[in-house]
Amino acid sequence: MNGRTVRDLRRANRTAVLQRLYFDGPLSRFELGPATGLSSGSVSNVVADLVADGLLEEAGSVESDGGRPRTLLRVAPGSGHMIGVDVGETRVRVELFDLTLTELARTERPLTQQSYDVEVVVGHIRDGLAEVLADTGTDPKTLLGVGIGVPGIVAHTPESGAVVHGQTIGWDAVPLEALLRTGSALPGDVRYFIDNGAKTLGQAEMWFGGGRGARSAVVVLFGSGVGACLVTPEVEHGRAVEWGHLTVRVGGRRCRCGALGCLEAYAGAESLLERWREAGGRPAEEVDEESALTAMLAAAWPPEGEEADPVALAVLDETAEYLGAGLSDLINLFQPERILVGGWAGLQLGERFLPAVRRHATEYALRYPAGKVTVDLGRLGPDAVTVGAAILPLADFFARGGRRPEPAPGGPAPAWRTALEDRAPH
Repeated sequence: MNGRTVRDLRRANRTAVLQRLYFDGPLSRFELGPATGLSSGSVSNVVADLVADGLLEEAGSVESDGGRPRTLLRVAPGSGHMIGVDVGETRVRVELFDLTLTELARTERPLTQQSYDVEVVVGHIRDGLAEVLADTGTDPKTLLGVGIGVPGIVAHTPESGAVVHGQTIGWDAVPLEALLRTGSALPGDVRYFIDNGAKTLGQAEMWFGGGRGARSAVVVLFGSGVGACLVTPEVEHGRAVEWGHLTVRVGGRRCRCGALGCLEAYAGAESLLERWREAGGRPAEEVDEESALTAMLAAAWPPEGEEADPVALAVLDETAEYLGAGLSDLINLFQPERILVGGWAGLQLGERFLPAVRRHATEYALRYPAGKVTVDLGRLGPDAVTVGAAILPLADFFARGGRRPEPAPGGPAPAWRTALEDRAPH
């Protein structure tokens, strides 16, 4: 025996039906059988259960061969909600989605350049959560959870929940989940899913973007710095890897993490712009990184008939080589089918930048794995991190067969609350 209980089997069957309808619906009960591998009796029981829970609804009908029309089913969009949060380099973005990931509301709060004051970021997230719920009149009790993409490594402790170690932004073991729950207007049983922003970007691209259908992929987040998410059959839901802090030059430039020679010291937007200035480039003063990068690209790739800035071109060429060399390490180590480049800076650099990156990646990588990988831009645009963050609670909801976690009224105070009370001044 494999140790599975009847309850486990029911949950797995609900998950199979929900996911198939989510990605390929609307479908009839007849189509769900071969699509899920379940018997017609199991499909009928599961569908009846999900309809009773309000998770499925009818979506018209189709003609059948000689019989009555078959009713189509789909996931009911209003049966649950998720919030996705992107703690980015220039702003905190908060979006509310229905169960089918249709955006219902969004808000953005700017961050002062290079400033990640913990209380400011926590305040922006709290205010953003309240705003998107109020704007739509959404009952917080319908939330499946709040997903948050952050820079850095995320660990989980019994005392504080999700704790962020963001060395490049000055966050040293920040108990982000505990801080968000303190003073939050959300019900105490709403779950927070906090992970690295590269992981949430990868989650979005694998579900709905350029990674869909691939067994193995690396999704690169190219923003102010760089990071990556690895997805393989062994790491099905992806794992963030601190690729930006791979050493590419011994004794090289100092990275914002404090080490010397990191890839991020050469390939992130922050370092790219810094090297342009050092080489004599002149971005406009007092502008944010996105505007400065736009100005650099306009200088390097001007309209037809105008002369390109050779300094900007040289720095972009050097950046393409460093990025390609960094990708070659991912190719050699993990042999992915696809590499997708996303993030605001990666999308700004775009298709014009990518051929040089591909060429260098191929030159530095071993021939066999390099010949089997494709390198392309991500397909989901600048909102991909937020969408991926919202997918985190959705994936958990599916894994539990579409059932919400059972609240524990009258139980002991959560560990994050007692931990904060212990640290509070008396």
